Formats: sequence, structure tokens, C-alpha cells
Amino acid sequence: MAIRPPRRSVRLRLTLLYGGLFLVSGTALLIITYVLVAHRFPAVLQTHSVQAGGTARAGSTGQAQYIAGAGTACQAGPAATVSPKQLTQCAEQAQATVARQQADIMNELLIQSGVALAIMAVTSIGLGWLVAGRVLAPLRTITTAAQRMSAASLNRRLALAGPHDELKELGDTFDALLARLQAAFEAQRQFVANASHELRTPLTRQRTLIELALTDPDRTIGSLSHTCRRVLAAGEQQERLIEALLTLARGQRGLDRRDPVDLAGLTGGVLTARQAEAGRRGLTAEASLGAACLLGDARLTERLAANLIDNALRHNVPGGRIQVTTGERAGQPFLSVANTGPAIPPAEVAGLFEPFRRRGADRTRADGLGLGLSIVRAVATAHGARLRARARPGGGLDIQVGFPPLPPPAPAPAPMATAAGGSRGPDQETALTTTAVP
Repeated sequence: MAIRPPRRSVRLRLTLLYGGLFLVSGTALLIITYVLVAHRFPAVLQTHSVQAGGTARAGSTGQAQYIAGAGTACQAGPAATVSPKQLTQCAEQAQATVARQQADIMNELLIQSGVALAIMAVTSIGLGWLVAGRVLAPLRTITTAAQRMSAASLNRRLALAGPHDELKELGDTFDALLARLQAAFEAQRQFVANASHELRTPLTRQRTLIELALTDPDRTIGSLSHTCRRVLAAGEQQERLIEALLTLARGQRGLDRRDPVDLAGLTGGVLTARQAEAGRRGLTAEASLGAACLLGDARLTERLAANLIDNALRHNVPGGRIQVTTGERAGQPFLSVANTGPAIPPAEVAGLFEPFRRRGADRTRADGLGLGLSIVRAVATAHGARLRARARPGGGLDIQVGFPPLPPPAPAPAPMATAAGGSRGPDQETALTTTAVP
């Protein structure tokens, strides 16, 4: 069985790093100190002359000569004459004495400094281990919390204390991540519960209709035919709900490819198809469809426009109006749908984009499925669009979807020579624009 090497933790690496840095800096300081002290010692002995008339002289010149250096002196007696040879010997002796003293002092300095450096290196490793442990304590807390985290404990938070440094920021980021995960799990559970309820309601209605028809002793062909039509209507409601759920899932998944889409053309087609419903509801539809082209999915973009217009038609007041606008702002294509309707508190606008969410009710009514605006948000997110909604002061909503601008066109290819030796100029190029048809 192979022996696994010990795990090199971050604490151990930080400790070794602290100790290594201290050892390197201490060694550099020791070398600098050694060099500075060595330069303080005299390297050359010098000879000096003193006028006779004191205690020493040299022959007929009336001068006495001596050698001095670093605490050592060779001096002639009161009545003696120092010859050059004696002067040289005395200088050599003094030089040797100074060299020995200097070597002894420097060796002693080196030994004592090395011992002090070793002691402090060991001390720095111990202190580095303690300091690294204290610095990494929040990381251990985050690791332990992440290991114990599950779908049932997403409500827990670290709430790290201490100064607002990188580790505190990491802890706050982890808490924010847990909050987002908790909100996502709760929304997913709520979505599943609502979808299950909506799918179960038509099934229950179908089963009830069929059981009543079968247990009716006076059933006739006409009554059975009426029951079958009601069952078919309930099945159509299921199909619409399932199709809406699939569209929502497709929008949340993202786009596999992007094609040119004529936003103004799609919106105009949807608005034309809703003219009869607008007239039946007594609403006035106003359109200002400026040119707008984007890269995306044509079917999802058409669904986005249809849901916005349907929402503006259904949640309106008698004699109200809707305003549909397309165009470009600063190179970005946009779609805007505004309508009159009941007053909506600004705090409730964001909740309207949740699945199966309406003002004052979480269930689907007969008019709509409760997924229209949530599909709009999913499609906008898939296209990288910016979705903004605000409550109008007089009632109703104003929803704007701003799509990313088109990428810059590719550079034109170099002109090609023709058979006659000429070339094609810019005025001879043909532009090809692809428009997605719903």
C-alpha cells in the first residue's frame, strides 16, 4: 500500500513562506552588517613624524619617528635613533596584530549573528504558524459551512465579524450566494406546486365530466357529445399550459444560434392578428413601428411580442388603449408596449414577472395562463436584453425591452480583377439582408 504524502495545507505553505522570507531578509541584513563593520577597521598603517625637543629624536635630523595603528605603537627611545629597517619591522608587527584582532572580532560577530538568526528563524516559523491560523480561521468557517450545507439548510448565514477585508468580503459573498440559492429553490418549489395545480385542475375536470356522463341514466347522444366537447376544451387548456411551460423552459435554457430577426415586422404581424380582439374589448391600439433588427431566435422573439401585447389587452379597462413602439436608440433595437389599466403599486411590478403570479392571486384564471410575463423575462434574458417595467401614474404598465446592438459589419473583401482587367468598386457590391419570417 502506497504511503500518501502529508497534505500541504495553505497554513503550512504560508508558514514556510513567512519563515523563508524572514530567513532571506535576516541573511541579507547579516551580510550588510558584516561588510559595514569590516570597513570600520584600518586597512593600512601610516608613519608619523614628531619634532625633536620632546622625548624622542633621530640622529642629526632632530626628528623621532613612530608607527601607530589601532591601539598599537612603536616609538623610539629618548636618545635612540630609529632606522628605516626597524621602522619597517615595527610596522609589520603592528599590521599582523591588527589583522589578528580584526579576524577574531569578525569571526565572533559572525558566530553570534548566526546564532541569533537561527533563533529568530525558528521563532518566526512558530509565529507564522499562529498568524496563518488566525488569518485562515474565516476560511475554515466558510469551508465547514459549505460542507454542511444542503437544500434544507439554505437559510443559514455565516455573518462573519471583523474588519471589512478580503475575507469578510468573501464571507458576505458566500452569504449572498446562499440567499440567491434559497430564493431559487423556493421559486422552483413554488413553480412546481403551481404547475402541478394547474395541470391537475383540467384533469380533474375531465374525469368529473366523464364520470357524470357515464353515471347519468338519462344520457343521450346529445349529452354525451356536449360532454366530449367540454373534455376537449379542458384538453386544449392543458395543451396551452404545457406549450407555455415548454416555451418558458426553452427561454431559460438560452439560445443555441442567433439569426437576423426583423423586430418591427414580427411585432406588426402580432398586432394585426390581435386587432379583432382589441375591437371586441373596445380598446384602441396605436403602433409606431420603426425599423429594428436584432440577432436572436425568431419564434421566441415573436412569443415575447405576443405575450406583451396580450398582457396589454387583457389587463386593460373598457375604452382604454395600448401603444406599441419599435425602433433603435443609440444603435440598440427596442420594443415598448404601454397600456392603460388599473393602478398598480410600484412595489408589485416585479412580482408580475413570476410564474403563475397575478395581483392578489397566485393561481391562473380563465383569462390567460399566468405565464405570459415570466416567458417575456426568460426570452429577454436568453437574448441578453434589458427588461424594464414601470407602473404608469394613471394606471397600467409600460414595459420596454432593449436588445443588444448588432455587431459591426465585417470588413469588405479586397476588389477582384475582372476579365477586362478592371475591378469592382464599392458601388457594385450587393448587400444581402436576411429577414426571419415567423
